[in-house]
Amino acid sequence: MFAYKPKSLFPSLPKHISNSLLSHSSSSSSSLVSALPPRPSLRQTKQAHAHIIVSGHAAYSPLLSHLLCLLSLSPTTPFHYSLSLYHSIKYPSVFATNNMIRCFAKSDSPLLSLLLFSSSILRSCVKPNNHTFTFLLQACSRAMALTEGAQVHAVVVKLGFGGYVFVSNALIHLYCSCSRIECSKRVFEENVSSRDVVTWNSMLTAFVRDEQIGVAEKLFEEMPARDVISWSTMISGYVQNGRLEQGLACFKRMREEGIRMNEATLVSVLSASAQLGLLEHGRLVHSLAESLNFPLTACLGTALIDMYAKCGCIEQSKLLFKNMTQRDIWTWNVMICGLASHGLGKEALALFDRFVDEGFRPANVTFIGVLGACSRAGLVTEGRHHFKLMTEKYGILPEMEHYGCMVDILGRAGFVDEAVELIEKMTVSPDPVLWATLLGACKIHGSIELGEKIGNKLLELDPTHDGHYVQLANIYAKARKWEDVVRVRRLMAEQNTNKAAGWSLIEAQGKVHKFVAGDREHERSLEIHKMLETIGTRIAEAGYSPNVTSVLHDIGEEEKENVIKEHSERLAMAFGLLVTEAGECIRIMKNLRVCEDCHEVSKIISKVFEREIIVRDGSRFHHFKDGKCSCLDYW
Repeated sequence: MFAYKPKSLFPSLPKHISNSLLSHSSSSSSSLVSALPPRPSLRQTKQAHAHIIVSGHAAYSPLLSHLLCLLSLSPTTPFHYSLSLYHSIKYPSVFATNNMIRCFAKSDSPLLSLLLFSSSILRSCVKPNNHTFTFLLQACSRAMALTEGAQVHAVVVKLGFGGYVFVSNALIHLYCSCSRIECSKRVFEENVSSRDVVTWNSMLTAFVRDEQIGVAEKLFEEMPARDVISWSTMISGYVQNGRLEQGLACFKRMREEGIRMNEATLVSVLSASAQLGLLEHGRLVHSLAESLNFPLTACLGTALIDMYAKCGCIEQSKLLFKNMTQRDIWTWNVMICGLASHGLGKEALALFDRFVDEGFRPANVTFIGVLGACSRAGLVTEGRHHFKLMTEKYGILPEMEHYGCMVDILGRAGFVDEAVELIEKMTVSPDPVLWATLLGACKIHGSIELGEKIGNKLLELDPTHDGHYVQLANIYAKARKWEDVVRVRRLMAEQNTNKAAGWSLIEAQGKVHKFVAGDREHERSLEIHKMLETIGTRIAEAGYSPNVTSVLHDIGEEEKENVIKEHSERLAMAFGLLVTEAGECIRIMKNLRVCEDCHEVSKIISKVFEREIIVRDGSRFHHFKDGKCSCLDYW
């Protein structure tokens, strides 16, 4: 009753492509391959391969070679399928062999490409070309196989392929991957006439990775042409080497020259903004990403979450995290660590539970965030539980950072003896930072004898570190043992070690303003100090009484009060009150831990002047509002 209508052999292919393949009898072999899309799926390629076999073209090598080429370009090709296709070619050409080498280079065993080269080219009459060596060198780079790469280099020179720009670029990349920068440089200098922008970028990347930023700067300025990769490499080099302001300046130049940024550029600049606490700059980068229609990938989204968290806008970080459709393990880690830095310990632990429930396996950095959250929120029981969970359930061996978090959790909560016991049971030798953490706990809880013992041990371990002298002197100062304070400071002077200068940054009126204690260099210094007097009067009326225990000098009380009222964050707050609108939040970043007196003053200022003040110190965030701090005086 019904006419039979056969199903299409290629249901996933477009109709015009399927029809083209079915009419092979009237089409050339090349049209079979050209009918496929430029980037066919694996299923489409296999369907075309099947049709080639059943239509009697299986022995036609050029057709199979082109299929192999398509497989070599695919990011998800099963390696064994590519190999079986190659073996079905009776007399593989150099084109087919090059594409099989390329498939090997992308596989988990990239050096097998050398065996294929040896067996299929060196031992046959097939002559290699410049593409052969490009793919071989890519394989050596991926495996970081310096010895094998050098052997390929020797064949390149012997056969005269060194002048080809793609081969030269692959050689530079190989030596860069194997940390042989001088070899990369030699290849670069030997091929002056065979350079393109990729050559220059490869060499630029080599110097940046080797932390030779000065050399990279010189090369960057010498480049005859720069693309977005050139600019992005230079910016990331500055940021990764801690030269944050120069990274932002380079980004500004890039924008002025009209270069369209890529995702890597945005991520690097967001990292610099985060580390410097520059919220307005971070917001600018966010708006640029949106105006250029960059998709919110896991990488870009994670960078934005990190920036907002480190600039004090944890609510914005949480909103971004909630709205992200793509999250990887680093997204979760950054969000957990962000919550921890703002003292939101219970939220961080709840997020960790969600992270595990969604099937992610925690890494060691995940537990640094979790234990840090417990430390800043004083969650001792939870800290013990998660430390045990890390070691017993997930088999993660504690690193120094994990021990540091646990010592901080126990020490600051008053369990100093338990912290000492934990250090003594460590399978690795504790580093000075760990002892310094315990020394800080001794200061908090007035453990003078133990603090003295640890302090002297630290001075033996690292006599040039100024922080150890300062902490020990603080313990003596708190106990009013001024002779010992003088002795420690004398030791500090003998070692030519000076206390790290405290500084505070505030972003206002399109600029970053930096203050140090007692600063009188700012262009509005007179107004700032007049505002300090106003602040002093108003907080005194509100019941403020100075706490000068952090001042190490055995000097008069009045002089101590004068010293402490000019701490860098107070100058920054005074400036903030001058230049911001009434009710506007004041955001400050400082390099050292906030002292007890400045912490108390900040609380009172927030109430008296009706301002929210967010301070990021060397340990965490403090959100001062209505006379209270988010840390609940536990920092």
